[in-house]
Amino acid sequence: MSKFKALKEKAYECNMELVKHGVVIYTFGNASCFDPKNQVFAIKPSGVPYAYLTPDMMVIVDLHNNIIEGELNPSSDTKTHVVLYNQFSGINGIVHTHSTFATAWAQANMPIPILGTTHADHSPREIPCTMVMSDEAIKRDYEVETGLLIVECFASLSYKEVQMVLVGAHGPFAWGETPEKAVYNSVMLEELAKMAYITKQINPEITEIKQTLIDKHYQRKHGNNAYYGQKNTE
Repeated sequence: MSKFKALKEKAYECNMELVKHGVVIYTFGNASCFDPKNQVFAIKPSGVPYAYLTPDMMVIVDLHNNIIEGELNPSSDTKTHVVLYNQFSGINGIVHTHSTFATAWAQANMPIPILGTTHADHSPREIPCTMVMSDEAIKRDYEVETGLLIVECFASLSYKEVQMVLVGAHGPFAWGETPEKAVYNSVMLEELAKMAYITKQINPEITEIKQTLIDKHYQRKHGNNAYYGQKNTE
């Protein structure tokens, strides 16, 4: 029995959650789950339809992009996951999709503005969009360069505060402290993108909400004195 059985099962479950929430179709997108103890992650195999996935198909990869276990090729985006796990300490899950509304913002090369408190509940600022990759970078190791583009975008941002990004002309990525949180962030990113698009259709002149509202909603869920939800009494 594989020593990574539990990790593969979690990666499978995370990938299937993306299907459940409608942010992936056919073979598009992938989720990975990181094991900090063994410094490896499990990721969806490349080009396999979600309908045919099984836990055993998940591929185990280390942080040097070596396949540790698995008979199938890992996702074509694996090297991007490698870059992010190496650069964003403390994240244990990454999700990439081509969900409709988030991808539309990425294709428009525009960040998602913070237009309401739903957005502020999840991020204290706009969801950034990277630059479109240069021709020189495209000709190099494309998936590595995608990861580096994301890292560059967060040079002046906190990847712990803003756990989602749009890659210009490509699509969305999200991450989290747990694989489940990465899935949640990916689903919420699509909802925020959809809400922002609809809001802009209703009122094209709308601007971002005021800072006091942003601070209140973000801090009540994520601040030192957060009071949203239930306290752990154990």
